[in-house]
Order: sequence, then C-alpha cells, then structure tokens
Amino acid sequence: MNDPGAGGPAAFRSAVAALDAARPRREVRLSTMPPPRRPAPFAHAVAASVLVPTAPGHPEEDHEVADGRFVLLYDPAGQEGWNGPFRVVTLTRAELEPELGTDPLLPEVAWSWLTEALEARVPGSEEPSGTVTRSGSYFFGGLADRRPRVEIEVRASWSPVEPWEPEDHLLAWCALLAQCAGLPPDSGAAGVTALPRRRGPRSGH
Repeated sequence: MNDPGAGGPAAFRSAVAALDAARPRREVRLSTMPPPRRPAPFAHAVAASVLVPTAPGHPEEDHEVADGRFVLLYDPAGQEGWNGPFRVVTLTRAELEPELGTDPLLPEVAWSWLTEALEARVPGSEEPSGTVTRSGSYFFGGLADRRPRVEIEVRASWSPVEPWEPEDHLLAWCALLAQCAGLPPDSGAAGVTALPRRRGPRSGH
C-alpha cells in the first residue's frame, strides 16, 4: 500500500498508519484509492483484489476472482448512529458459479461470514448493518456462447469500539473477501466454509 500521508488529526493518522501495516493472506492485494469526500471530514480508502493463478505454477497469469473497498471515516464530533468518531464502510463483490445464485440461503450465509469474521478478530464491535445483493446475467444471440454470470455483493458498515486496532478490522474484512472468492480457509481458520471458486477469470461486463 502507498504512504498514508500525514493529513488529519493524530487519531486519524494513527489509524491510517495501522491500516497500511496490515498484511492479509497472499491472495489478497491491497492498495490505496481516492476516498469519498462527502460522508465525513476525514476518510481513507483501501481497494482490495483477490487474485489466483489461472494455472498452477503460472503466477504471471493471475486473475481476479473478487474485489472490494474498505473505507475508514473519521469525524471528531461523531455522527448520528456512529457511537464514536470512527465508522467503517465496506463493499465486497465476487463472481460465483451460476448454480449458487439460486441458493435461497446465500444472502444469510454471506452475511454470517462477515459477522463471524468480525467476532473472530474484533469481538465486541458494534453489530454491522448492511445489505447482501445477488445478481445474474444471461447471454443470448451473438453472446450465447458466454456462460451465465452470477455476482454477490455485500455492503456493510459498523463502528469500532474503543480501544480498537484498525488493522484487525481490515483483516476481518479481508477474510470475508477471501470467503466470497471461494478461497480455502487460511491456516488456523478451521470450521470456515468458502464458496466454490469459479473455474476461470471473471468475465467482462
């Protein structure tokens, strides 16, 4: 990730530096991105991609199976519903095998992955709120040779509870991203079930 910079109050700078020091599993690549301007006086955004090799032994052919963003908002005065000066806002997207899109429990399962990831790394944090959306695309005519595409999207936000470690919140979200991407559990993450990984690169829109 890039240099977080030195802007903003000390508490915000410290939190950004902690996010910059986070080290997720190797398949998850992090980078800074322009933050939103409106939600809070100070914000820092991290983009993430989950990359896996198309074929074993060919890292140069890595392809993206999931992506998302993690935004840290800071308002020294707080905002309604925040319960403190910080708020985390996340977006997670992953393309699934088409047959999974018809599973009626998919939204509940995906949301449980988030709550379980937070409980594992940051127990006691405020319960997150958000949405789980699944969408499907089916191709006809000149595009009929393309496989159906099903995507899941998880939007969530929550407030850290003091004292807190910003990198733990980022790593919890990275764990959700990896699960949605269908990666096998990381070492020490027993009892976690991931979605089956897609067979090839994510198709273009």
